[in-house]
Amino acid sequence: MTVPGALDLIAAIAPTLPEGFLLGAGTVLDSATTQRAIDAGAQFVVSPIFRPEIITTAHRCEKPAMPGCFSPTEIQNAWEAGADVVKVFPATSLGPGFLRDVRGPLPHVKLMPTGGVSIENADEWIRAGAVAVGVGSALVDAKSVAAGDYASITERAKRIVANVQDVREGR
Repeated sequence: MTVPGALDLIAAIAPTLPEGFLLGAGTVLDSATTQRAIDAGAQFVVSPIFRPEIITTAHRCEKPAMPGCFSPTEIQNAWEAGADVVKVFPATSLGPGFLRDVRGPLPHVKLMPTGGVSIENADEWIRAGAVAVGVGSALVDAKSVAAGDYASITERAKRIVANVQDVREGR
């Protein structure tokens, strides 16, 4: 939601996507924005913070919600509030060891690190117990977008997917 006109962009893009493509809304901070994003066509919402009302609104619309949490207490509270996946944010400050440590007493929680995830370390996060990884600037950097270099973005995405797939297949 930090991109100017984000809701209009979601509304414009959503009907053009191929079947099976999931379009989400990120940096959702409140219930009203959750509702507007879903009404615009978002199929899930992600937040950098934990607010129970975001989860409640998303679930009322039968959409997944992924709140951001930093501490084990926040993580468990978000899970108990119904989070579908808990976004560990900012993961840059924590590292894969933190995720592994949290998974010990909280093995039931689905965790997704965001912030600090890169092509080079996405596999480490999966090995540490992440169900998914959130990748931002390591995937889509402003320089590539400005230059229209979508091939490099596609290549980075393929590398991240391959690294994660290798771990899941035991390689």
